Amino acid sequence: MDPEHRAVLRAHRLYLSGQLLVSDSIVPFLYQEEILTEAQMEDILSQPTDSRRTLKLLDLLPSRGPRAFPVFLRALEDFSWVREKLLLELQTETGKSPGARSTGGTDKYQLPASVLQKVPSDRDLSRLASRLGPEWEAVVMDLGLTAEDVFRCRSDHALSTQAAVLSALILWKRREGRRATVQRLLQSLDAAEIHPSVLEDALK
Repeated sequence: MDPEHRAVLRAHRLYLSGQLLVSDSIVPFLYQEEILTEAQMEDILSQPTDSRRTLKLLDLLPSRGPRAFPVFLRALEDFSWVREKLLLELQTETGKSPGARSTGGTDKYQLPASVLQKVPSDRDLSRLASRLGPEWEAVVMDLGLTAEDVFRCRSDHALSTQAAVLSALILWKRREGRRATVQRLLQSLDAAEIHPSVLEDALK
């Protein structure tokens, strides 16, 4: 998700939690559009109140890739006043159309050279796996995995997309050894049009 979209959601977090009823149409739509995984949808819907469900959704959205914000706006069909407020805020703050992508690349999220050259731990990869959406296949294939590798990871972990993603990332790491660096991951995320902040968040 682009930084300006993330900032708008953060700035209006309490407002959104008081206005939206996400369980009826918003969460199912985001799941249908592959922004949310089934596990994430269930996690949101298991929250005890409408406000908590919205807050949980807002916690997850920033890490769901570049499509998350535009699709979220589309999901607000029954809450047109909320959508208009967010669109107006974006236009006021950035002077951009709401669908415009940031032109900033990794330069906005520069990591120290020592971090870029390190091999991510399995824990780092697990965190990244939980943040990747349906673009994960493009990421791991850019890393060098084959379609057969991806199919095997999906088949071995049919009940958990996150586990399938983690399996693929660990397979890449084992094959590449010392070449399986954070910098290489960033390159593949960029190729799949996933903002580098997704990996930065996973490394924290």
